[in-house]
Amino acid sequence: MTQQHILPHDAESTYHYNVVRRAIDRLDSAETPLSLEEIASDIGMSPAHFQRLFSRWVGVSPKRYQQYLALGHAKTLLRDRFTTLQASHALGLSGGGRLHDLFVRWEAMSPGDFARKGEGLTIYWGWFESPFGPAIVMGTAKGICGIGFAAEMGAEAAMEDLRNRWPQAEYIEDPMMLRPWVLRAFGAKDASLDKAPLFLIGAPFQIKVWEALLSIPSGQVTTYSEIAEAIGSPRAVRAVGTAVGRNPISWLIPCHRALRKSGGLGGYHWGLPMKRAMLAYEAAKTENVA
Repeated sequence: MTQQHILPHDAESTYHYNVVRRAIDRLDSAETPLSLEEIASDIGMSPAHFQRLFSRWVGVSPKRYQQYLALGHAKTLLRDRFTTLQASHALGLSGGGRLHDLFVRWEAMSPGDFARKGEGLTIYWGWFESPFGPAIVMGTAKGICGIGFAAEMGAEAAMEDLRNRWPQAEYIEDPMMLRPWVLRAFGAKDASLDKAPLFLIGAPFQIKVWEALLSIPSGQVTTYSEIAEAIGSPRAVRAVGTAVGRNPISWLIPCHRALRKSGGLGGYHWGLPMKRAMLAYEAAKTENVA
């Protein structure tokens, strides 16, 4: 693995996520809710230190976050924070300039270009720290085309996962070229851009699904069947699920906000612990702001 290029201001956030990740593992294995003292002891910190670090990362206490991480939280989200994508589109949120909390803009590669598997395309890449651990970010001259996370699958596998999507492209390591976009993508306070540019590289059906994902507000969720309805293919729930799983721009195209109609989390390409952490992170942030 090439040496990681770190965003200095985000290194602390990644450290926080790693602590949270260990806490998630402990919470998953617990048969009953854990006290602050029990979790802190398992993590190897004092209760006061763990409480401060944890709250700084997500904005709520470990006890409150534990409620968000409960396995049944997906059902609560579907009940209380369900987004009807048909309504979102009716309100004009399907245009590229109005999507994803108004902080990304996007354009898509033509089907013909996609069919050439990246041939003639130059893709820049670099490793960055993020609120969810090490992230591999890729982009063309037009915008970010890939974000993958290494916390669950490892750095080498995450890198290869994205490269294999566009095997004919030329890859150049250039984190400084991507850095302004990445700062905006992960909400850095010193970001110089209003919007993070995205460049969607996918088949036409996939891009329709990703566009629907972009209209799910932060802190809210929808279902695979709702996405299928929104794109005019109500019977294509399985194909929608596949397209969601093939989303190359994780976090910014929020595939983590797509759940099963039953209230199950469904799958997540970068690991279910990551999906649960993202949903809990957003839910806590939304409540904290409110």
